[in-house]
Amino acid sequence: MRVALVTGASSGIGAATARALAADGFHVIAAGRSHQRTYRTVADIHAAGGSAEFLQLDLALLESCRSAAAAIVTRGTTLDVLVNNAGVGPVKGMTPDGYEIHIGVNHLGHFLLTRELGPVLGQGTRVVQLSSHMHHRVDSVDFDAFTRPTRSMFGLAEYAVSKLANVLFIDELARRSPELRTYAVHPGLVKTKIIPWYVRPFIRALTPDQGADTVVWCATEPELADESGLYYSQRAPAIPSQAARDRALSRRLWEFSVDAVAPGSTPG
Repeated sequence: MRVALVTGASSGIGAATARALAADGFHVIAAGRSHQRTYRTVADIHAAGGSAEFLQLDLALLESCRSAAAAIVTRGTTLDVLVNNAGVGPVKGMTPDGYEIHIGVNHLGHFLLTRELGPVLGQGTRVVQLSSHMHHRVDSVDFDAFTRPTRSMFGLAEYAVSKLANVLFIDELARRSPELRTYAVHPGLVKTKIIPWYVRPFIRALTPDQGADTVVWCATEPELADESGLYYSQRAPAIPSQAARDRALSRRLWEFSVDAVAPGSTPG
């Protein structure tokens, strides 16, 4: 049976993605912080006749990312699909490891998880990373800002930088690991917890199932087997920002991230 790991599978796009992959015949490893919330997704999959299990994962904690990956690597479970879905929206804060909350959760957590899962990512494994068109709102990366508290109003600028980091990560991963197939996805404006409550009444948003559509398509579409490192929206390649196509920036982000997630590293 094919195996897929989905982060943030407790609700929203992650839960919808997990259910869709299970319906397509995957055994789904549903990763999340809360066993109670995430197991609702696992139970839904079981009730529909699918196969799923829970994996404890808190992307704000680098040690949790290592432990979650080790649990999979130790048992030798080869992954056919890794969906890096979980994330935080416009908020303010720092991770316990000392990184700005958006870059820590949306980028560094997934960066470390993916690297630590390396031994069970084989030829043709698909890595699907959720990003956002919000990455177009920033034209650079201030690496000094990664280790200081959120400064922008509602954290929108930091969120946009983290989404730029997602696209850069997928682009660089495609070059460094050509055996993998990597995809960055803009799911659309989806009604999830990432959208602040005070904004929801004034927008027309997609359902989580609609938001998961391109994510699942990138994870399963046979015609994409030879594509890697691109950015997608509405089941088609899209043009990322100029900054997202800056290879020097993607290399620098990779090198920064390697240092940031190293055991015993100190922010700054």
